Amino acid sequence: MTTDCIVSEIQLKYQPQPLTETIHGAKDIHKLLINRVFDADTIGYKESFKVLLLNQANKIIGYSTISDGGLTSNIVDVRVVMQTALVTNATSIILAHNHPSGNPIPSIHDDNLTKKIKSACELMDIRLLDHIIVTPFDNFYSYCNEGRL
Repeated sequence: MTTDCIVSEIQLKYQPQPLTETIHGAKDIHKLLINRVFDADTIGYKESFKVLLLNQANKIIGYSTISDGGLTSNIVDVRVVMQTALVTNATSIILAHNHPSGNPIPSIHDDNLTKKIKSACELMDIRLLDHIIVTPFDNFYSYCNEGRL
């Protein structure tokens, strides 16, 4: 008895752009997130979780939206974060999400997610440089600046 088996080829697509931005600290990240990554029209409307992808020289390769949520929460699959980093050959990542409420203080869920992603990064030899929480009111929270990474 023979069974015809169809196996599909999986294709992952990544089109790198010229590297332009260099990151020197949380203020640079915040400025980039507010000016280029988060949409000013929706930053106060719903939560979005993004990952910045960097090469060995801390140049930004690009960013990816991992998920969009509701007013107070966001479902983030750690596997998707790591897949994105691997496909783009990132050696470092920076996590970012917004709090529409304007309060940049991380929740327990934020803390737990950061720990899970940090553990996954360590396993894959990818550096987690920071997790930044931005708000529509131009304030932010940096896990790195607070000594929490």
